[in-house]
Amino acid sequence: MKIIRNGIIPPKGFACINLFGVLWVRHGVSVNDRLLAHEAIHTAQMRELAYVGFYIIYVLEWLLRLVLHTRTAYSGLSFEREAYAHQRDKHIDRYLRTRKRFAQWRA
Repeated sequence: MKIIRNGIIPPKGFACINLFGVLWVRHGVSVNDRLLAHEAIHTAQMRELAYVGFYIIYVLEWLLRLVLHTRTAYSGLSFEREAYAHQRDKHIDRYLRTRKRFAQWRA
């Protein structure tokens, strides 16, 4: 995964953002195995939804959760639940190779 460190993207208050499989990281943020695994899962999700589909569904799901006054609008997202569930896997490469398509909606 390509990593670009800078002071502009993502905006202040955020550590990093994965845009089309490229990880944009704010200066001073530590990039560790857990973060890379989390973002690698997001990249797999993006690929199977043709990237743009991922962003459309992600934003729509987040907005729906906000409207429903869900306190967990971010952490409750299907995409985030899968990424958080597997970000500590010691064998993340194996998980990504054997991951079933649309795993974010299978849990």
